Amino acid sequence: MRVSILGAGPAGLYLAMLLRKADRRHEITVIERNPPDATFGWGVVFSEETLGALRDADLQTYVEITDTFARWDTVDIRYRGELLRCRGHTFSAIARKRLLAILQQRCRELGVELRFGVEVAEPSTLGGDLIVAADGVNSVTRRALGTGLRSTVEPQGCKYVWFGTDLVFDAFTFIFKDTEFGLFQVHAYPFDEHTSTFIVECPEPVWRRAGLDRCDEAQSIAFCERLFADELAGHRLMSNRSIWLSFLRVSNATWHHGNVVLLGDAAHTAHFSIGSGTKLAMEDSIALANALVGHRDLEDALVEYELERTPAVERVQQAADESAGYFGRVGHHTNLEPLQFAFNLLTRSGRISHGNLSLRDPGFMAELDGWFAGGAAIAQPPMFAPLDVGGLTVRNRVVRPVAAPAGAGLALTDLVAVSAEGRVSPQTWTLCDDADVESLRRQVKRAHDAGSLLAVRLGHAGRRGATRPPAHGVDLPLPAGESWPLLSASALPYGPRSATPKAMDAADLRRVCEAFVEAAGRAGDAGCDVLELDFAHGYLLASFLSPLTNRRDDEYGGEHRSRFPLEVLQAVREVWSRPLVARLTITDWARNGLSVDDGVELARRIAAAGADLIDVQAGQSVPDGQPEYRRGYLTSLSDRVRSEARVPTLNGGVRVKIPAGASPGTKIRLRGRGYPKSARSEESGDLYAKLEVTVPPKLSAKERELFEELAKVSKFDPRKQA
Repeated sequence: MRVSILGAGPAGLYLAMLLRKADRRHEITVIERNPPDATFGWGVVFSEETLGALRDADLQTYVEITDTFARWDTVDIRYRGELLRCRGHTFSAIARKRLLAILQQRCRELGVELRFGVEVAEPSTLGGDLIVAADGVNSVTRRALGTGLRSTVEPQGCKYVWFGTDLVFDAFTFIFKDTEFGLFQVHAYPFDEHTSTFIVECPEPVWRRAGLDRCDEAQSIAFCERLFADELAGHRLMSNRSIWLSFLRVSNATWHHGNVVLLGDAAHTAHFSIGSGTKLAMEDSIALANALVGHRDLEDALVEYELERTPAVERVQQAADESAGYFGRVGHHTNLEPLQFAFNLLTRSGRISHGNLSLRDPGFMAELDGWFAGGAAIAQPPMFAPLDVGGLTVRNRVVRPVAAPAGAGLALTDLVAVSAEGRVSPQTWTLCDDADVESLRRQVKRAHDAGSLLAVRLGHAGRRGATRPPAHGVDLPLPAGESWPLLSASALPYGPRSATPKAMDAADLRRVCEAFVEAAGRAGDAGCDVLELDFAHGYLLASFLSPLTNRRDDEYGGEHRSRFPLEVLQAVREVWSRPLVARLTITDWARNGLSVDDGVELARRIAAAGADLIDVQAGQSVPDGQPEYRRGYLTSLSDRVRSEARVPTLNGGVRVKIPAGASPGTKIRLRGRGYPKSARSEESGDLYAKLEVTVPPKLSAKERELFEELAKVSKFDPRKQA
């Protein structure tokens, strides 16, 4: 097979080497626009997992690479004049120039043709059975293929500049420096016995206020040397075309077109703050080489390559997105104490948890847990620490359904409708009369007997009402003879088969507000400890908040969309003196809907209006939203609400383990996980929810057949869907 590889970075060279090693009959040519000794950047970081893959792929280069490594297992965090050190983070680094030299030499030994200083303006002119685009983030090949790959390239995170320094750090080091312009941060690590990488980063507004948008290379170095003079301790910064950049996040819906395939940064990028760019690129090379060796048909090989690499890359990109977002907003965390700030930093991407850090560095975590517990020498895990909310102490931070409250600090009901017309289905509880109060009082006693406080979730289904019970399906309307009239902010049905609700008039607004107030009074009579108002998931109050569901042109629409929900909250607050929680959709996950910034601002307003805590939710405002469900998918949203709106949160991030043999309809308990990242006070904290879901029915034979047909015509992968 004749293969032309455009780009002589680590990905292109490693692929050339592996293909030639697998079959000496392959004719492999690597074409690079720059000279062989030219490279941009400084050190390259590898994890232990990646090193195992490199060892298995080619032992010779593995030995040469690892022989020159700088290794460390410590992360240092310099913040507010303190140095915090956490161990157990094993990484290795090598100079990028040295890595490229090793790979170039190995390619020459194997007979790969290396052509440097060759500019390729039109990749289609390259010959060969396969053309590999390993030409980086600004790939000429990717651009030449146009819309066929459905590429997305967009700036992400802060402005940054990549320096070297002759100061050799002994750990991966984060430095945070507050200035009159704003917060600057440094990512620094050693990569040989003489040199370290030194990346300076700051949000673009800070960069502009500091005048760095008008500085040349030398002026930028001088500025950063002055700013970090104490940390550099007389050492210098070094430039290698070190200019301020915006990181470009690259993704592609498909990675190949015809006989052209993308590799490494041409196919995807992951923000440098998690150090996975070169790792992903070389793992791509291994996967593509294996696929080509294992298939005679080129198309089959390229499809297998994509199917193997896409899920792995998406997981890393998700973590990188969280990390990049954290550094863009890290200024909101500078109110945190040093230990708390360090933990927040170390867990920013979601890949490291409290439990994982306890294994990596038990001493660090024992100190952190003790601090969180108020200075205790021996402390229980933070999830079980008490939390003060609205003058009430919750004994731990676990929330469970009222049906199984044992061990939880707080038991939470399902939605309880404030009126009969506010029910989701005929099975929905109501709080409309004395019988409802007595029923709720029994639930309160059950929770108290189990040692838990009880929170009642009051709401009105709005346009999502009058549906069949969930066992029959989601949002399926009742038959006409069993239904009831619906209300909403605007006369827009929820789904294609839903009834059209009435747009609420002044009388409806007054009547519904009074129903919430009366229900709150009844909750107090029943002895409830906490009241939660439902402003989420497209129900009535939420329908006023989203621009997708509120099309009003009166004083309750447009920029005043939050007016009616706030009126309800304030009216309830007048009759309810105990803790008050708002269950709030932070983002609609839909085009032109509520953004996360919108949701944070709403949380700020709702807290100012009297809510003590925000129950963070997302999506379901409209049925055709694009949810971003993943492990801990609400955690980052909760963190933003807590740190930016300065209000404690209830976070329902969950994991699911379905027992073997569970049949459709089986209830599975989901256990929330997480670590409180906010201050030990009644103003800041976290609760973690435990929920239940229903195992969906298995695919029928006909549905499975349809999936297989989709796979044939559109490269849809049923395994990924599952």
